[in-house]
Amino acid sequence: MKKEATNAFRQQWIEYVYGLQDRICKALEKEDGRAVFKEDNWQRGENGKGGGGHSRIMENGGVFEKAGVNVSVVYGHITEKMKQVLPVNEGTWFACGISLVLHPENPFVPTTHANWRYFEAHDNEGTVTHRWFGGGADLTPYYLFEEDVIHFHTMLKQAIDPFGQELYPKYKKQCDEYFSNKHRENEMRGVGGVFYDHLYLSSEEEAARLLAFQKANGDAFLEAYLPLVQKRKNTSWNSENKRWQEIRRGRYVEFNLLHDRGTIFGLKTNGRTESILMSLPPTVRFVYNYEPEPGSLEDKLLQACKHPREWV
Repeated sequence: MKKEATNAFRQQWIEYVYGLQDRICKALEKEDGRAVFKEDNWQRGENGKGGGGHSRIMENGGVFEKAGVNVSVVYGHITEKMKQVLPVNEGTWFACGISLVLHPENPFVPTTHANWRYFEAHDNEGTVTHRWFGGGADLTPYYLFEEDVIHFHTMLKQAIDPFGQELYPKYKKQCDEYFSNKHRENEMRGVGGVFYDHLYLSSEEEAARLLAFQKANGDAFLEAYLPLVQKRKNTSWNSENKRWQEIRRGRYVEFNLLHDRGTIFGLKTNGRTESILMSLPPTVRFVYNYEPEPGSLEDKLLQACKHPREWV
């Protein structure tokens, strides 16, 4: 593939990602009503020769206890550690993506995570050998409102369906399997969403189709999540609700540090630690062998995490 075409395609994706970051941050600030995002521009490697990114973090808001919406555009030489976790050989790599995690203060408002990314691998002559998209979005409530989960999944399905009716069920199943704590008998950290990786751009036609697919997923996020915030953010809560939220946040931390491939990849490729670990919640609680009261609202949520369901 000609280098000029590759660079033009990259630029299309980079511009989309920065535009999406702006849209999401503006919408979240409006919804929060109190806090604003602080931007932290950073460079990777010596004199920025490995690229960099724009991290936007909002803390102690009226709705969001902590929110991060990060963009990175990074590149470098393929290392031995990268070969262990990615289908790549000798040469160089390029990656660009947006990643967000939103931790609300109110235990009745769900946490959410999403990311959409693009990756290239090149041989020693600089020719592209592999390029793919990956991404997805998932929901982590602390109390189960089935209509909220149905809405979230429905919006994701509607974004994906034009590209193939078979894709949402496939990517929903992959999400259920991926965002689970294997060390806790595959207990999910939440109620899923969609997850996909290594969608290869095998031709120019496929590249255009997958770019449109990736944009459709990114564009659907605010419509999937914000109505849930609007519906639940004024629900009254007490210290026991908060305690349960922090216990479930513990499961979130366990997954991110033990199993999340993005976290592992970032740390193994000398990524920026602050940006990688911005996904962790501000307060968390680990209670030995805690089990909620059978039949309680807390137990209802736990059962949904232990036994994945079809929501659409």
